[in-house]
Amino acid sequence: MDKHKEYSKFTTELKVRPDDIDMFNHVHNSKYLDYVLAARYEQMETCYGMSMEEFIDMGYGWVVKTAHVEFKRPLTLGEMFTVTTWIISMDEKSSKVKFEIVSSKTGKVCSDGWFDYVLIDIQTGRGMKITEEMIERYSI
Repeated sequence: MDKHKEYSKFTTELKVRPDDIDMFNHVHNSKYLDYVLAARYEQMETCYGMSMEEFIDMGYGWVVKTAHVEFKRPLTLGEMFTVTTWIISMDEKSSKVKFEIVSSKTGKVCSDGWFDYVLIDIQTGRGMKITEEMIERYSI
């Protein structure tokens, strides 16, 4: 797959919940990872038409190999925000997805970064090749 290909961006809106807040009265850093994973889960079904459940039914699962997150501004209790994600590369070994979390109140980026996902066989836990069909379905 061409690493210079343009991929579609998809956006999901979420809201900060009380259990997301840390002792400094803003969202705990680990929750930003959860936000991206929640957005990707929703986008797999609604935007790509190939849900996580479909992968599980085939005996596959996506796991994070590497995550890079930059924290720029805090999110606070009750705040609405968007998570925009897009694939930047995908081949038979991995899928690299960039993300941006933006406060709906200020319009400013609160966090951004990328995830490197690998496909695994759920039974063995071993990495699997990403099929051409999967690459094609996610290449929108």
